[in-house]
Amino acid sequence: MNNPQNTFDRFRHAMGRKQLIAISVVLLLGAAGTVSILRLGGTHAAEGDDHGHEEAKGHSDGEHHEDEGKGDADAHADEGAVTMTATQIKAAGITVESAGPADIRTTLQLPGEIAFNEDRTAHVVPRVSGIVEAVPVALGQQVSKGQVLAVISSTGVSDHRADLQSAQKRLQLARTTYEREKQLFEQRISPQQDMQQAEQAMREAEIGVANARQKLLALGISAESSSLNRFELRAPFNGVIVEKHITLGEQVREDAAVFTVSDLKSVWATINVPARELPRVRVGERVLIKSTAFEQSAVGKVAYVGALIGEQTRTAQARVTLDNPNGAWRPGLFVNVEVAADEAKVPVTVAADAVQTLEGKAVVFVRTDHGFAATPVEVGRSDGKRVEVRSGLPAGTPYAATGSFVIKSEAGKASATHAH
Repeated sequence: MNNPQNTFDRFRHAMGRKQLIAISVVLLLGAAGTVSILRLGGTHAAEGDDHGHEEAKGHSDGEHHEDEGKGDADAHADEGAVTMTATQIKAAGITVESAGPADIRTTLQLPGEIAFNEDRTAHVVPRVSGIVEAVPVALGQQVSKGQVLAVISSTGVSDHRADLQSAQKRLQLARTTYEREKQLFEQRISPQQDMQQAEQAMREAEIGVANARQKLLALGISAESSSLNRFELRAPFNGVIVEKHITLGEQVREDAAVFTVSDLKSVWATINVPARELPRVRVGERVLIKSTAFEQSAVGKVAYVGALIGEQTRTAQARVTLDNPNGAWRPGLFVNVEVAADEAKVPVTVAADAVQTLEGKAVVFVRTDHGFAATPVEVGRSDGKRVEVRSGLPAGTPYAATGSFVIKSEAGKASATHAH
């Protein structure tokens, strides 16, 4: 028979092991559950944190985009505006005026060319043939009236001088004969008829001398010369040698144009006038002539308008006589000629320098509290000093009359900064 005490001890021992196992299992399951819960909670927490970060980032980006949109709007609103203080405006040489009425005189632009004043230009010819012995002047040289241009040895000149000398000798003999016959007639030694014949011969000899002298003068030959064949070609007036076609030792003909002398202190501006514009170009009309090659202008009056129209060009030629004391207007120089067309009273005008082009549009920089703002305008007529404003700028508006190019440059810098 088993001992109850032993049975109880075995039961207690058996129950202790089972309880220990059960408790261990429960503890293991609890630990696993705890780990799972912790992992799940960490995942949700991480997701929450990520969502929070994304939300925060989203809010930050939204604010950033909003600021960017606001900045773009401000940049667009300020496009063409330049902030400048009064000190900066003064330092840049910018002057402010008010848009207002003015008289604008429109002009007609015509092409032209400077030419020799043909009334003061001479093509010098020898008028005698011969051999060139000397040419003491050069091309482009200033010469005075009567100055020797060339020396020519000519047999024709020798013949003319010989004829004059013969005529002078005959005249001298005729005078002597007449004086003798007159004295004999007064002494009643010779009849009156002999005296009259002697007088007639003397008169004919005088005519012969005058004729020979006039021939020399007509050829420009001096009657007094130590050499019979020496011919001196002289300048007809004060001027410049603009052409020279003669050299030492060459044979020249009597009709060869060996020099061209022109008085360049006066020149012509020839104008090509289309047929439709002829009513606007009248004799006596004041015109402004501008060089196309350099800064040079002059005011003159139309002296001549041609009566004929060219078959090919369909233009008539007009000319203006210009004083040229400094020689700046050189023949062959192309010019633009401004002829006044009409004059009109315009209600709103600005200075010509005030109009600038910004993004392909005509603008005027209007004065604001903080500087200037580009205002698009529609421009009309101009006389080079004032420009008509048809729309976009009311009368009395203050604007940058001079120095607008400086403002335009500043506006361009601002636009480039916003673009970057």
